[in-house]
Amino acid sequence: MRKKTNADVAKTSHRMQAADALVIFGATGDLAHKMIFPALYAMAKRGILTVPVVGVASSKWDLAQLRLQATHSIKQAGKIDDREALDSLLSQLRYVGGDYADPATFRTLKQVLGGAQRPAYYLAIPPALFAIVIQGLGAVGLADRGRVIVEKPFGRDLASARALNRVAQSIFPEGAIFRVDHYLGKEAIMNLLYFRFANSFLEPIWNRNFIASVQITLAEDFGVKTRGTFYESAGCLRDVIQNHMFQIVALLAMEPPAYQGYGSVHNEKAKVFQAMRPVDPKDLVRGQYAGYRREPGVARDSDVETFCALRLFIDSWRWAGVPWYLRAGKCLATTAAEALVKLKLPPQRLFDDAVQPGARANYIRFRLSPNSALALAARVKRTGKEFVGDQRELFLLREEGGAETPYERLLAAAMAGNGALFTREDAVEAAWAVIDPVLKKHHPVQPYKRGSWGPKESAALIAADGGWSNPVCDDGATD
Repeated sequence: MRKKTNADVAKTSHRMQAADALVIFGATGDLAHKMIFPALYAMAKRGILTVPVVGVASSKWDLAQLRLQATHSIKQAGKIDDREALDSLLSQLRYVGGDYADPATFRTLKQVLGGAQRPAYYLAIPPALFAIVIQGLGAVGLADRGRVIVEKPFGRDLASARALNRVAQSIFPEGAIFRVDHYLGKEAIMNLLYFRFANSFLEPIWNRNFIASVQITLAEDFGVKTRGTFYESAGCLRDVIQNHMFQIVALLAMEPPAYQGYGSVHNEKAKVFQAMRPVDPKDLVRGQYAGYRREPGVARDSDVETFCALRLFIDSWRWAGVPWYLRAGKCLATTAAEALVKLKLPPQRLFDDAVQPGARANYIRFRLSPNSALALAARVKRTGKEFVGDQRELFLLREEGGAETPYERLLAAAMAGNGALFTREDAVEAAWAVIDPVLKKHHPVQPYKRGSWGPKESAALIAADGGWSNPVCDDGATD
């Protein structure tokens, strides 16, 4: 294992100390209400939130209103079972109201922060405001020794991601920029990395010689709800493919890290994105569920995709020629996320039923949500004289309770200065480069019925590899 050099230490030394204040821009917004305040409450219960929490927003609120909002948020997320922890969190809250474009807002924030030396700034705000807030922090000297936590999407294409990176890095060093993808905080996602490299039996078969294809599904059985305006500016490609799904691909496809440390993991993930072949329009199917154009905030002639299926190739020594199939969408048959690594069939036809047309190959299945599981599928012989069998799943993992929520885990990591669960500049830009060609040049959306698995064209995309494996309803049974 390589030891850290002096250069490594110099790059990360400012992150080794815990933040001594947390500032939440957008404290009165939807993300703060649904995710951030419940996460802060969980951190307070564990005794790891002991610093001031300053809410900043354009709303003309006062501190009492923010405390009421925080309490309501925590009640909606679950019961309040630790009054002392709640009181501790509420006592740490501060509030600054003002326009993000007004320097006076940041001067007031500086006064409220007082003697804080290492504040963490969480940007739970629309992406159009990221650069404005980052520059506002820099203008009054609030970025010195601080760190910024940026919600996705980080840019909306390659050019805007590069522009935002330039702005962020003009104020904060790269090591102080924490780009959030909440999928990286999920227990099941973290287990992908562990499973890959904590087990020696996997490595000999984890390559193009034994793996026929990989397919990943991220399905939701609901529509855009009240987020029609946002979805019109994003669409499925930007909303989940470029970030959530590509992160899953990177963890499954990456090479072993060269040393123990998150910098090495980031290096290998970035190499996966850099090896991805830019998506060709013929390898992309875009769909739109029936009734989307009648949703609030949606254009009546909208061509925005609510479903994507794409065929992806990673031009590396390990994965050359192996197709990766990604599928995501709204108003599908169920809400679930799953990755299935399909192995090649046996090379010799010893048993007819094991290689007959339509026979399912062995596979490894990673169920990611709504509950997590890890299963290995193998054929076993039926009782009797004939050499005939069935494919059965051996479960290696079933979900255990008590796991931290993704936002709790990510907030705690950012506050501690641990960048392991965040994304890096080069990886973000490389991922955008893969889908940049099809953000504007693509076929029109294809309609599909609510409750289906998307337009029929998505089935044709993967037909040569045996079709989609729909996420399981329960252990060992598929839809």
